[in-house]
Amino acid sequence: MKLNNITHLNFPFNHWQFSECLSNEALDEISFSKIPSGERAYDGTRAADHTGEGIDGKLRLFITKENMNNFPNLTKLINSLQSKEMTNQISKLINKDLSKSYVRLEIIGDKEGFWLKPHKDISEKLMTMMIWANPYNESSNLGTDLYDKNFKLVKTIEYVHNSGYLFSSGEDTWHGLELKEIKKERRCIQINYVSFITDWPVEN
Repeated sequence: MKLNNITHLNFPFNHWQFSECLSNEALDEISFSKIPSGERAYDGTRAADHTGEGIDGKLRLFITKENMNNFPNLTKLINSLQSKEMTNQISKLINKDLSKSYVRLEIIGDKEGFWLKPHKDISEKLMTMMIWANPYNESSNLGTDLYDKNFKLVKTIEYVHNSGYLFSSGEDTWHGLELKEIKKERRCIQINYVSFITDWPVEN
């Protein structure tokens, strides 16, 4: 993973945007991997019940030691995020200690009807990173919407293939996704450094 082409922005809160960060092989795994099928509920939360493990919990695709052989390039990405070099680079960017954290990576394929209400990430998510894959030429307005403290939409981070952003959870980090047209699928990965245990501890 490359985080060389990165820009710091501070409106409406501190976040960093970047591009040309992943290999074509990793992007293909994001774009075309099979995500668990089933009838999904859209209530403005990712897991459809406000807790993270609800109605849609079993339909989410996290990369684990159990399924990693199906995702060699995304596993390589996780390994790079576990490295001291990358952990230190991101720690300095967001001014938060990640030395005792764990990596979590989810492949996402949002379909028509999906939306996210303005929310702040839980404090256990020390850093959130989204990287877009757009194999279906969806509209660039399907990126993440950012809000001010009055929940007014003030910016949309564009949904552009092989680009993304990161930020650290905080009191003013309101973000979501307005209900918009998704013609086929909004593919991306969500990467977090978290304080709870996953299969992927960072190097010490």
